Amino acid sequence: MRVKFSFIACLPVLALPQLAAAWGATGHEAVAYIAQDFVSSSTASYVKKILGDTSTSYMANAATWADSYRATSAGAWSADLHFIDANDSPPSSCSVNFNRDCDNGACVTAQLLSSSTSTANRLNALRFVIHFVGDVHQPLHDEALDIGGNSIDVTYGGSNTNLHSVWDTSILSQLAGGNSITAARSFATSMTSAIKAKSYGWSPSSWLSGISTSQAQNTALSWATEANKYVCSDVIPDGVNAVESGDLKTDGYYDDHYHAVRIQIARAGYRLAAYLNLIVDGSTGL
Repeated sequence: MRVKFSFIACLPVLALPQLAAAWGATGHEAVAYIAQDFVSSSTASYVKKILGDTSTSYMANAATWADSYRATSAGAWSADLHFIDANDSPPSSCSVNFNRDCDNGACVTAQLLSSSTSTANRLNALRFVIHFVGDVHQPLHDEALDIGGNSIDVTYGGSNTNLHSVWDTSILSQLAGGNSITAARSFATSMTSAIKAKSYGWSPSSWLSGISTSQAQNTALSWATEANKYVCSDVIPDGVNAVESGDLKTDGYYDDHYHAVRIQIARAGYRLAAYLNLIVDGSTGL
């Protein structure tokens, strides 16, 4: 078993801790539950030991810690790690470019853990990884336009909200049948089954292409680039004005685009498991 635990990533820099967190609690918990379903037994033991949690929700219980932490004075520095500010031109062009979007120190590269760090740092590093893998798969956490959609006012289910919140929470809540941790577990179970069955035309093996702990920044950037493409194809395919009118829950928007949330949650969970397996076992095991 390897003891080095590192996550090096160009993860976003939009230091606005008051904004919604990627996927909301349910999404992050679902990602963690999917990962629990695919990690090896040695990885599960290692993660449980670090987290100090041997329950059936050992990763899910830690999945939202990073959002709570960034709201504290001690954790304010970490707010910059939750986003990447892609300065592209959706819906005509979507892209993430390291030099353009992470220049002048605007992007954080961090080795969160090494074999020489303290137990406390190892705990926080693991909790960050569980959360950040989820964050980078939410399309609007990989987009600068209108503060990642936070300033785009929309209606969902008769309620006034913003587009970022719709992609964080509303679509997933409808898809999963609620916002509870029980709903997260149930949705994760269905996603785990879909991954194993290669449902929806999914090719899970392709999701792990290029995954590397030694090239973690490139790995994170490839995931961000993939997620960002959904801003053009699904988040605002017809531009901002198109989502600012009507009700996105009932006017066809949900039906046309929930598939993007579904696959991104599934990818995040599967990749988190693979990444943790790489750290502990030296191979994805998937």
